[in-house]
Amino acid sequence: MDYKIGQHVNGIISGIQDYGVFVQLDAKTQGLVHISECKAGRINNLTDDFRVGQDVDAIVLDIDDYSKKISLSFRQLSISKIHANPQPGENRNIYKHFWTATRVKAGFKPIAETIEASKTEALKRIRQVKK
Repeated sequence: MDYKIGQHVNGIISGIQDYGVFVQLDAKTQGLVHISECKAGRINNLTDDFRVGQDVDAIVLDIDDYSKKISLSFRQLSISKIHANPQPGENRNIYKHFWTATRVKAGFKPIAETIEASKTEALKRIRQVKK
């Protein structure tokens, strides 16, 4: 696998299940976007927002080298795009949420959230939690 955690990837939706969306990244590699990582807010039915064959962009959240499974996120990509391209007059330090995830037996669990903080401060706190 030539993918790295945090990498932006492009793929085509190859399947939709109740628990998430499968994305074909290349001829041999498929990733899963869990329903919680599809978009911010509640999702009643994934087929309302996504369709098989749709071209999508995502961020690699985790790679399990043993099982060769790749976890992806649409939500994290949309958050990073919003903060990378602020609108004129937007206060970038208000109501920012920064999350990181760690792989646990049950899947992904958020371990850090920082509200009303700069990205630098949030990343410092996340690194401390990881130690």
